[in-house]
Amino acid sequence: MENNKGVLYLIPTTLGDNEPLEVMPISVKKTVEQLDYFIVENEKTARKFIKRITPKKSQSSLVIFKLDKYADALEIQTYLDSCDKGISMGLLSEAGMPAIADPGAEIVKLAHQKNIKVVPLVGPSSILLAMMASGFNGQNFAFNGYLPIDNSERKKAIKNLEKLSKEKGQSQIFIETPYRNEKMFNDLKSSLTPSTKLCIACDITLKDEYIKSLTIQEWKNENPDLYKRPAIFIIHKE
Repeated sequence: MENNKGVLYLIPTTLGDNEPLEVMPISVKKTVEQLDYFIVENEKTARKFIKRITPKKSQSSLVIFKLDKYADALEIQTYLDSCDKGISMGLLSEAGMPAIADPGAEIVKLAHQKNIKVVPLVGPSSILLAMMASGFNGQNFAFNGYLPIDNSERKKAIKNLEKLSKEKGQSQIFIETPYRNEKMFNDLKSSLTPSTKLCIACDITLKDEYIKSLTIQEWKNENPDLYKRPAIFIIHKE
């Protein structure tokens, strides 16, 4: 049976203020040029990205659906109605890849439920790029999102991830709100055993990119500038 529905394109964005075509293929630009309907987390930054990658596209022609924390759950269920009518749409993340550590996963889930074709486009993923550059176990790793904010709960979570890494040989990836990076770094140094390895990857793909893997013992002699810099943390216990 022929499916006349539109396609949902998962459109990557940059991880910072660099040129889009430095970190993603021309196919992303060509796809954005063909689309006028977009589902985004932040309209202002989405419009800025669209203008940067396709300067000639008319901003007034764009139809934007916001997928932020204020979006109504029932309204979200209607966001793909245009696809049902044969109009293709683009899903944009705030940074990197849609639906990876990103609320866009709900839209992708809805697309599958509605038998709408989903097409992921190639672009930068801070999680995978950090894992690639860590030197840790790329055959077995897990992304854990954010760790608890509460001090005692966070330290407990850190120890649990260290234990899991040793038991499974599994590298454990997590992130933190940029302004709390330094607190996280101090907690990692005080909670993990000296031989455990830690990779810190900041500002990936940007000119100030910083990626380093050391043991906790070695990190105690380092003082990286992590304040308000988007960062990925990976621990590995052998």
